[in-house]
Amino acid sequence: MCQHQTPCPSAESADRESARLVAHHPEQGWSLLCNGVLLFEDTGELLPDGRVIDPHRPLASSQVMTAA
Repeated sequence: MCQHQTPCPSAESADRESARLVAHHPEQGWSLLCNGVLLFEDTGELLPDGRVIDPHRPLASSQVMTAA
């Protein structure tokens, strides 16, 4: 799918989110990457084969539990 030199990472690659933007719709909360991945503002993803990647935002410091 990607026509860039060097090619963008594939949708199966661990670094798939670093592919170039093809379409960006912040008002709707999503972006389409060159590798066919739909990236949502909550960090969830929809892969071209229909698999869903759950949101993976880092926890805010107030949500991190510390050992006592």
